[in-house]
Amino acid sequence: MVEDADAAKALIVQVIDVQFAAVPGVLEELLRTLPDGGELIQGEDIDPLEIAPHITYIQDASLLVCKIRATFENDQLSPSSSWLPSRSQSLIKKLSVPALMKLAKVDGNLPIILGGTKDSSLLTIDASAIDGTLNIITGKKGCGKSHLSKLLMVSLVGYKATVVIFDLNGEYSSLGMTQDGKRNMYYDKIHALTPSQNFKVGIDQLHLNVVMGILVHALHLPGTSAREFRRIWKGLKDKGTLTIAELGEAIRNYNCNQHVRDALASRFYSLVNSGFFTDNAAEATLLEESLMKAKEAGGAIVINLKNTSNVDRQIVVEYVLGKLVDSLQSWKLKATFLFAEEAHLYLRETYWDDIVTRMRHFGIFTTFITNQPDTIQETIYRQADNIFLFNFTNEHDLDVVSRAARVDAETVRSIARDLPPQYCLTLGRVVRDFPMVTRVRSLDLKTMGETRLFFT
Repeated sequence: MVEDADAAKALIVQVIDVQFAAVPGVLEELLRTLPDGGELIQGEDIDPLEIAPHITYIQDASLLVCKIRATFENDQLSPSSSWLPSRSQSLIKKLSVPALMKLAKVDGNLPIILGGTKDSSLLTIDASAIDGTLNIITGKKGCGKSHLSKLLMVSLVGYKATVVIFDLNGEYSSLGMTQDGKRNMYYDKIHALTPSQNFKVGIDQLHLNVVMGILVHALHLPGTSAREFRRIWKGLKDKGTLTIAELGEAIRNYNCNQHVRDALASRFYSLVNSGFFTDNAAEATLLEESLMKAKEAGGAIVINLKNTSNVDRQIVVEYVLGKLVDSLQSWKLKATFLFAEEAHLYLRETYWDDIVTRMRHFGIFTTFITNQPDTIQETIYRQADNIFLFNFTNEHDLDVVSRAARVDAETVRSIARDLPPQYCLTLGRVVRDFPMVTRVRSLDLKTMGETRLFFT
């Protein structure tokens, strides 16, 4: 804080670089008069005016390069930086994290403790600052990204939020257990669904728009074939004979172009081979029921995609997103938080914008977790409200993250390179745009996200 007593206001500045001060004039003359060739002058040093300590002080003087973050005036912070404090009369003091958080009013009724800062204080954010936002958690592998996403997820569940997780590595299913295998407070709130095992969809429960979404977006069915499939589906639905066997028979006997029939047949077999669809009503899992349970007392629906093939993964994701939109449009759900691990592996590129823009208005608030920041489109970074950044040393990765609207390149470059494992740089709305470094706290949860090692 650079405080100007005369102006009755202060600047909050962030140090982004430390350099030696380049002092011209007298110091330059002193350096020029040093003996050449490294020769030593014999005799005793005499300094009658005692200027040697002052010269050393000048030589060692540091220059702090800062970025102005806010102006503090009348107990209020504003982003304005249209004035400069007095160079000679200002008081300069280091702000502790708690003092800065108090000034920035980073608190609230729904606290989430992220972890400890370097001055041994706790960094606490408000869960409402994640509500309605787009969040990105990124960093090198092994730095603790998934650990932070689990911390945010269980905290939201604790505040009775509805959370849906696309779990690529099967590491979220056991969050209802402690590390020593006992049930914890989240046990009844974690609902793990594994496609083709305890997560199947009855063919008669499917809405036509959800099926068409799967066929067109996940299985890339051409427009002409999609129109014919719509006719077949509606015909069977009207007769009340919509089953997997009947659908396959209707496609085989459908009077149309051979190429269209082949396209329909190949997509039909993809649906059947996924094992995700069934005629048996007793086997079918009602996703709406899980969502309603999560809505009442708060809960997380974990879609376990660990052993699912790429095509089947896209089918499941398309179905889940379609059902979420249906539930939100009909106001069965108020809003939901979506956590997407390594989303580039199962979301097509055009879907990124769709989730972030269109689905955000329905009430789907997304957190992307990835160790490959360049797989997230630049338009997503432009709209990101919060970024949780772990260590990166690669110049390209740092450049990509710097494109985010709430991030500046100097902060990313000066801090992200030197972050140890488990340390996170938090930027955005949750910290009122003041960059904060914290060591993410540990959780007594059975996380199953650790890398399996040969040498233990």
